[in-house]
Amino acid sequence: MIPFLDLKTINAQYRDELIDACTRVIDSGWYINGKELTQFESGFAKYCGTQFTIGVANGLDALILVLRAWLEMGKLCKGDEVLVPSNTYIASILAISANGLVPVLVEPDIDTYNICPKNIVNKITQKTKVILPVHLYGQLANMPEIMAIAKQHNLLVLEDAAQAHGAHINGRKAGNWGDAAGFSFYPGKNLGALGDAGAITTNDPELAETLMALRNYGAHEKYKNIFQGLNSRLDEIQAAMLSVKLAYLDQETTIRQQIAKQYLAEINNPLITLPKYINETAHVFHVFTVRCQNRNALQKHLESHGIQTLIHYPIPPHKQQAYKEWNEFSYPVSEKIHAEILSIPISPVINKEQVCAVVKACSLYMV
Repeated sequence: MIPFLDLKTINAQYRDELIDACTRVIDSGWYINGKELTQFESGFAKYCGTQFTIGVANGLDALILVLRAWLEMGKLCKGDEVLVPSNTYIASILAISANGLVPVLVEPDIDTYNICPKNIVNKITQKTKVILPVHLYGQLANMPEIMAIAKQHNLLVLEDAAQAHGAHINGRKAGNWGDAAGFSFYPGKNLGALGDAGAITTNDPELAETLMALRNYGAHEKYKNIFQGLNSRLDEIQAAMLSVKLAYLDQETTIRQQIAKQYLAEINNPLITLPKYINETAHVFHVFTVRCQNRNALQKHLESHGIQTLIHYPIPPHKQQAYKEWNEFSYPVSEKIHAEILSIPISPVINKEQVCAVVKACSLYMV
C-alpha cells in the first residue's frame, strides 16, 4: 500500500536532531515559555518575513486568539461579521463563533478552491469587519486582490495559513499579507510538530503584546491578569522540534512541488479534474487534490491499486450538525467541491516508483 502520508519516515530523517532537541529540553529543567520557544518564534518570524511570531497550543487557538485580541483592543465588537470561505475546514468558522462574531460564508473559486475576491465584495455589509481567507490545500488565496478590497473597505484581514507554510507570491509569504495569520503545526502539516502546536504571525506590536498575555491566562506577569485569557502556550519540546524541522521546510516543499508538477503533466484522464494554481511559488501542496464526479468509485479504484487516499473534506461546514441553522442553505460551488474532491499521496518521502504508480492508476480509471 502506498500510504497517503508516512509521518514515521518523514520524521525518521531528522531523528538524531529531534532526539538531541528533546534531550536538551529535558536537561534544561524549563518546559514552558523558555529559550526554545523564543528561538522558534524568532526563526519562524524571520522565515515568514514578519516582525512577530507568537507560539500557541494549536492552529484553532491561533485564530481564536487573534479575534479575541481585536475584541480586547476595541477593533471588533460582538456581532460583527467575518467573511470566511464556505468550503473551509470547520476550524476557521469555529474561531469566529467562539468570539461571539458572525461567520458569513463566501463561495470559493472553483479552479483554485480559495475564496473568490468578487464574491467577497458582494458579501460586504456595514457590519463586515474582517476577511478571513484560507490558503486551502497549501495555495495562497489571491492576497493582492483581497488586501486591496480590505484597504478600500477598511477591513481587517486574518489569514488562515494552517496549510500554507512557505507559500509566497513575489517573495511575500503566507502569514505576511494580512494584519495577522494563524498557523497550525499539527503533525501532518508541511511543518509539523510531534503533537499539537500553532503560532500567530503579525507586524502589529500592539496586537503581539496583547496576544502574549491572552495565551498566558491574560497575564504578562504571573498572577496579574489584565484579560480573561486562555492557557494556550507552545511548549518547549514542540518548539525545539519545530526549530529542527523548520531548517528543512524549503527542501521538503521543493520535493512536494516537483511531485505536483509530475502529477499535473502525466495524469491524463478526462474524468479527473486536476488542481490549478495562479503561481508556482504560491502553492506548497500540503495536499494534492483532484476532483471526480464519481469520487467514491475513483477512491475504490485507487485502493484496489494499493493507493491510500483521503477526502479533504467530505461535508461542507453549512451541512454540519454544529451549524444546523445553516443546513438548508445552498452553496453550490462549495457543495460540488466537497462532493468531488479526493486527495492523492504527496509527501517529501514518497519515491519515484510510487509517484509513477499513482499516475498510472489515475490514468487507468474508467467509469
